[in-house]
Amino acid sequence: MTIKEAQELVDRWIREYGVRYFSELTNMAVLTEEVGELARVIARKYGDQSFKEGEKDNLGEEMADVLWVLLCLANQTGVDLTEELQKSIEKKTQRDSLRHIHNKKLMA
Repeated sequence: MTIKEAQELVDRWIREYGVRYFSELTNMAVLTEEVGELARVIARKYGDQSFKEGEKDNLGEEMADVLWVLLCLANQTGVDLTEELQKSIEKKTQRDSLRHIHNKKLMA
């Protein structure tokens, strides 16, 4: 599935099952909440914390939840994420093409 197809799929789902998009501000709050849930799983799986009883290692599910809300925000604000991601990659390539290669902190 392409990013464009994902945006279209989310839009169809919202229109069929979700009635309408939440407001942009609500979706921003929901995105923040989902990122927090993702951070909790990462802290427990890769950090120093351990899972509490009943918590599960649902890393992929939490990442998908973050992506879902980001796709919603892109759709409702008219952002083409395929185009914006390509521009971001080009910007980072121009800006950082040598920066990381010469970073002694990254050399093993």
